[in-house]
Amino acid sequence: MEIQAFRQAMHHNIDSVMAGCQKLTDLFITAALVGGHVLLEDVPGTGKTTLAKVFSRSIAADFKRIQFTPDLLPSDITGTTIYREDEHRFEFRPGPIFTEILLADEINRAAPRTQSSLLEAMEEHQVSVDGLTYPLPAFFFVLATQNPIESAGTFPLPEAQIDRFLMRLSIGYPELEEEKRMLQKHSQGRPLDSISSILTPQEFLSFRQQWMQVHLCDALTETLLKLVDATRHHEKIAVGISPRAALSMVQSLKAYAFLQGRDYVLPDDLKILIHPLFDHRLVLNNTLLQSRNTALLLDEIFSSIPLPTEHFRAF
Repeated sequence: MEIQAFRQAMHHNIDSVMAGCQKLTDLFITAALVGGHVLLEDVPGTGKTTLAKVFSRSIAADFKRIQFTPDLLPSDITGTTIYREDEHRFEFRPGPIFTEILLADEINRAAPRTQSSLLEAMEEHQVSVDGLTYPLPAFFFVLATQNPIESAGTFPLPEAQIDRFLMRLSIGYPELEEEKRMLQKHSQGRPLDSISSILTPQEFLSFRQQWMQVHLCDALTETLLKLVDATRHHEKIAVGISPRAALSMVQSLKAYAFLQGRDYVLPDDLKILIHPLFDHRLVLNNTLLQSRNTALLLDEIFSSIPLPTEHFRAF
């Protein structure tokens, strides 16, 4: 299957359950193409879990959901080793993290120790328990959710955890007409039950070899480097963009351009991806104004850097 056919089919599947999510769907697919993970930050009831279920069914992937709570233990996620007395041996029983798509619901409600159990899995696609290492599936995608409004009983994600997420996205509320159309669909049954698979996880993984061939011109790379360097020396920013985040942006730019049917990256791609990839990674000196001012600061820095205007294609 061609990427454009997959994109259109995915838009159709998500639009049949939710409404007005085409831009979000493209970003979601881009993150999966790169092999990254997504933090969905939104108020309850906007469709975060539904989005994960539609995506998993569309690619026929194994899906598991973990409700993060303060009493959740790391072993509840990774699994545990038990002793089989009848066979006189130890046996590892895998936890729910051994899946292809993992929904970590309300991740910030678990204690930092439990949150950290995801770090190795998200970065290295493996889990270590009792001195032994167990590989995760080739396709492994974490979708975590958190409520940005209610902070009672929550534990803020540490920077090391936040940096593991390729993107932070928000679904938001649908437009009036879109919500009307969605209500009409759901009043006639459960649209989620009718979602059919488009391809398999193995077929989806084959797209990764293709987006790597997308051309990113030197001039646009220089623009990205200037932006990254500016965040590291800005007087209002305590922690700027890391090398890992810069590399993630390069990969995402190529994957996003590939998803749009191009074999080269445009400056507009950088404009679209800058906030989903960089907003959550910046730490301001005044943390009380973190969420409000990060996007404004990035826009200010980005507008001060001239963009290339030609020679985007490979010759």
